[in-house]
Amino acid sequence: MNYRHGFHAGNHADVLKHLVLVALLDALKRKDSPFFVVDTHAGRGRYDLGGLQASRTGEAKAGIRRLWTHAATLPGPPPALARYLAAVAAAQAEAPNSYPGSPLLVSQALREQDRFAACELLPEEAAALKALLAPDPRSHVHARDGYAALKALLPPRDGATKLGRALVLIDPPYEAQDEEYPLITNAVADALQRFPQAIFAIWYPIKQRPSLHPFFRKVATLPAKSALAIELLVRPDDSPLRMNGSGMLLLNPPWQIEKEIEPALKPLAHAMGEAGASWRLTWLKQDKA
Repeated sequence: MNYRHGFHAGNHADVLKHLVLVALLDALKRKDSPFFVVDTHAGRGRYDLGGLQASRTGEAKAGIRRLWTHAATLPGPPPALARYLAAVAAAQAEAPNSYPGSPLLVSQALREQDRFAACELLPEEAAALKALLAPDPRSHVHARDGYAALKALLPPRDGATKLGRALVLIDPPYEAQDEEYPLITNAVADALQRFPQAIFAIWYPIKQRPSLHPFFRKVATLPAKSALAIELLVRPDDSPLRMNGSGMLLLNPPWQIEKEIEPALKPLAHAMGEAGASWRLTWLKQDKA
C-alpha cells in the first residue's frame, strides 16, 4: 500500500467524514457510561497543509479553507457545523496551518472514562501517530491491519472491565476500490457478531454511483438494526475520472443523528461545491422501533 493521506488532507471528503465523526462523538458523550472508539485506518493523525504533499494537490484550498471563508459569512452556522469547525480550530491551536486526522479529533473528544484504539499498518505513519498520541493515556496505537484488529478489540474492554458502547470508524484508502468492499462487509459482519450494538461509520468515495449498488445491497443484509448513508457531492456523479463526492455509511447510528447532520450539509455543498453540487441522506435499513 502506497497511499499517503497528506496529499488529500482537508479536502471535501475529510470535511464530511470529520463533521459526521464529531457529531457521533457528541452523541456518545450524552450518556455518562464509557465508550470505546476504533479507527481501522488511522493515518498519522495530523497533516501539515503547508507541506509538500498538501501543497502539491492543493485540495485543502477547495475544502476546509473554502469552508472557513463561507462559514464566516453565516449569521449562525448549524450546530453540527459549528462543532466540527470548533474541533478543527482546537487542533490547529497546537499546530497552526495543520489539519487534524480522525485520531486527533477522537483523542481530543475523549472523556476520562473513554478509550481509543487507532490502527495503522504503514510503519512511518504509525510511528508519527504514536508520537502524536503519546501524551494521551486513553489512546493506544496498534501498528497492524485494522480489519484483523477488530477480532481482538471487540467486544471492547478496559483491562478487566467490559465497555458497553463502541464506535468503529472504517476509512480505507480504496486503492483498489471494488476489492475493498468485500473486506469491509466481511469485517463488519464478523464485528457485529462479536458486538451487535456497535456503531459503524464507513467512509466511501463516490465516482460513478452504479459501482456502489452491490456494496449497498450487501450492507443491507448485515445484522445491523439500521443503516444510513450520508452523502456530499461537490459535482454531479457522472465522471469516472474524479472523486465527485463521498459518503459516510452509518450502521446502528445514534437516535436522530440525521436531524443533527442534515442542516450542515447545505453549507458544505455551497462552500465546496461546483455546479451541480448536492447532498442526500438515504436509509438503506431503518429501525422502526
